[in-house]
Amino acid sequence: MQLPDTMRAMVTHGHGGLDQMVFHTDWPCPKPKKAEVLVKVGACGLNNTDVNTRSGWYSKAVTEATSTDGYKNVNSEDPSWGGAPISFPRIQGADICGQIVATGDEADSHRIGERVITDNWVRDPQDPQNKDKTGYYGSECDGGFAEYAVLPSRNALVINSPLSDAELATFSCSYSTAEGLLSRAEVGASDTVLVPGASGGVGGAIVQLAKLRGARVIALASPHKHDDVLALGADKVLERTPKNLRAAVAEPVHVVADVVGGDSWADWIDCLERGGRYSCSGAIAGPMVSLDLRTLYLRDLTFTGSTVLGPEVMQKIIHYIETGAIKPVLAARYKLEELHIAQQAFIAKQHTGNIVVCP
Repeated sequence: MQLPDTMRAMVTHGHGGLDQMVFHTDWPCPKPKKAEVLVKVGACGLNNTDVNTRSGWYSKAVTEATSTDGYKNVNSEDPSWGGAPISFPRIQGADICGQIVATGDEADSHRIGERVITDNWVRDPQDPQNKDKTGYYGSECDGGFAEYAVLPSRNALVINSPLSDAELATFSCSYSTAEGLLSRAEVGASDTVLVPGASGGVGGAIVQLAKLRGARVIALASPHKHDDVLALGADKVLERTPKNLRAAVAEPVHVVADVVGGDSWADWIDCLERGGRYSCSGAIAGPMVSLDLRTLYLRDLTFTGSTVLGPEVMQKIIHYIETGAIKPVLAARYKLEELHIAQQAFIAKQHTGNIVVCP
């Protein structure tokens, strides 16, 4: 096909508020280099990494909850997930579903026409297991909030599914994050898992993937979302912040799978039985928490963090999608030029599931 010289794109020009994202109708269309492919974007999902990177939330100078706004104090040396500066302008957006329309000289041209979704972790091909040499798509390189996007061929994963582009764009970040978190906590069929924020993109994915492992799931969510979370497979759904969480749970909890953090964090830890595990992959309600170290050591608890994932995680997710073992939860779709509105809705958290934009 004849490729355009320019394209429509939402471009982030610096750290700060929503005004840093500017919609362009004539942004240069990228060309694939060497082992890269060019994808015509059908849809691109929203995730917290995009919001946090743009706002500068990852900086240790920031202690508030995730917000669409920028922050007054952001250290220049650590404003990204990896604790290092990134360059602007930057096209954000990691969770692409689209079609390969061109390839670089070292990529297989037979891939043109394939429908793909993204493995968002961009690894050093010579040292793929080295977490220090790993970047995130749409952060350390341009991503998918545009009509076209380039990415390494190995990060464009073929998908065979009757689901729409918008539905498939809900999986990459949320479900790989959830699977990585559950893997770090070694969740199995004998476990009961407590899931704060169970109505969000990652939270809902945790519910589904924990059930696939045979675990029992106790979910926390706002009352008006309880039916949605039960439909995902949760065994029990409680209010987001019960007055006495341990009494409301009323059974042993082996694992807390958390992307929320914030003021309720100590209550979740207090629910863990002796030898329990806490696994964290986010802190949207706030990164600063209070821990009684006696709870940690006297109960023999294990804490793990989960960020950089191995390539096998997305291969699992592809298999689950293609076999229908997991389902998309598409809350809303917006036009690309409406990304400001979409991010505001994303942070307001009145929805269940994931939000996407479509060029």
